[in-house]
Amino acid sequence: MLKVYGDYRSGNCYKVKLMLHLLGREYEWVPVDILKGETQTPEFLAKNPNGKIPVLELDDGTCLWESNAILNFLAEGSEFLPGEPRLRTQVLQWQFFEQYSHEPYIAVARFIQLYQGRPAEREEEFKVCQVRGYKALKVMEQQLNRTPYLVGEHYSIADIALYAYTHVAHEGGFDLSGFPAINAWLARVASQPRHVGMLD
Repeated sequence: MLKVYGDYRSGNCYKVKLMLHLLGREYEWVPVDILKGETQTPEFLAKNPNGKIPVLELDDGTCLWESNAILNFLAEGSEFLPGEPRLRTQVLQWQFFEQYSHEPYIAVARFIQLYQGRPAEREEEFKVCQVRGYKALKVMEQQLNRTPYLVGEHYSIADIALYAYTHVAHEGGFDLSGFPAINAWLARVASQPRHVGMLD
């Protein structure tokens, strides 16, 4: 059986959990506490030398890491990853956007506020995250004003990748009330068959 090493509160881990539920795949969840240093043990580093979650362990013991790479692996051959090269590239485009322009600000602001209680020594960083996070949300809003999902008419792993931290952006101090297209998209994603919540 597949094993997922992760933290339920992590958006990156949630991507993998959501994908597995959408596919109806069975898996075992192995909790890992990053705040206790559990990703830095020799045992964990043998699974992911980069010392981060999530990690997907396959039946043969092979371990895959980086959440968006795992999404691509799991979605191969499914409705969630288009086969047509242009559309597939657009999925990758949004996944790269998520990791470089969205997650470093939306997720980090959430970590500073939710996990750390917004300490004074990180206040300037928090403010930078707000500015750059809102910039990323505006990019999403522009696309979602044109199409129901990030890559056209069909729900894909591009949406899963960006839903993970966008739907909890308020926990990092972001106000989504000015983003009607994003809010409509969040509702569409949550209404998908076999959808599961972050903490379910």
